[in-house]
Amino acid sequence: MTLLEVNDLTVKFYTQEGVVTAVDDLSYSIERGEKFGVVGESGAGKSVTALSLMRLIDSPGRIESGEILFKGENLLEMDESEMQRIRGNEVAMVFQDAQTALNPVYPVGEQIAEAIRHHLDYDDQEARERTIQLLDKVGIPEAEARYDDYPHEFSGGMQQRAIIAMALSCDPDLLLCDEPTTALDVTIEAQILDELKALADDFDTAIQLITHDLGVVAQVCDRVMVMYAGTPVEKAPVEELYYDPKHPYTVGLMSSIPRVGDDRERLQTIPGTMPDLVELPPGCSFHPRCPYAEECCARKEPALLDPETGVAATSDTEHAAACLEYTGDLTGGLDYEVTVDDAATEDEPQYAGRDHNV
Repeated sequence: MTLLEVNDLTVKFYTQEGVVTAVDDLSYSIERGEKFGVVGESGAGKSVTALSLMRLIDSPGRIESGEILFKGENLLEMDESEMQRIRGNEVAMVFQDAQTALNPVYPVGEQIAEAIRHHLDYDDQEARERTIQLLDKVGIPEAEARYDDYPHEFSGGMQQRAIIAMALSCDPDLLLCDEPTTALDVTIEAQILDELKALADDFDTAIQLITHDLGVVAQVCDRVMVMYAGTPVEKAPVEELYYDPKHPYTVGLMSSIPRVGDDRERLQTIPGTMPDLVELPPGCSFHPRCPYAEECCARKEPALLDPETGVAATSDTEHAAACLEYTGDLTGGLDYEVTVDDAATEDEPQYAGRDHNV
């Protein structure tokens, strides 16, 4: 059953330098209990998408158009009191910058307990006990003693764990995770990822996971959306994305992953940088960086298509990509190939092609 459906979402920021189209005509859906990954470089529109779902876009930003259907109700048509009922309760978010997400003048435990009292109608003692359990669950030592500590008394990693505990406090139906393990060491990262997966499985909670770490995506997610310059360029089940990528940008991201036993002197990189969102290049926004770009790529903007049929993708299309290869416009084609290296850990896919040698 579909829990979240985003249709034609466009978000713009009106700055002195011009209008920044951070998210452009974005559509996707998430099923109940599904773990949905969103990947891409900084500036791709990942965090803005998540903030839009929570209706937390501040001036000079504005949600220009589209609809966000959560359990069939359009969040963009709700008043602020209705959104307050949903935020932190049915939809919760793990923010990327924990230090600014916590109020510096209130104890960390009280900030978590406040949401529990408000949404679950717990009394003070019940809320305190649940908060201590959550702090312990996310790996904060001596959780009962740390309840009354202030954010500045927590390390960066502990602040991040506290934010995760806050997001989990009311057993949300949808958990938005914006780089949730950025400040954590690998041991705690593994614990948190296991906890997120357990939550999804035990409570039928859906997760939208925003990350740069493709290893985390492979470990956690069921489906993945790759974003570039505010738009999706590929959507696929996670195994298909790794073993049969259909967009050159996805291939570039995959081929830049360091691997055990890799004897290259330098990692493969994608040339150039994300384009200026005030003035995107004509045609395909990725074409200035794409090793397979042809003249038509600068003139024609590709739509999301089913790579097998070339038909416009719908919400039911399992694998979709936005490349002119699938309209027949490219003459040279995409000449990369994916092979499975049996010597690599867990049969990792390897990517080879023009400027994507492994």
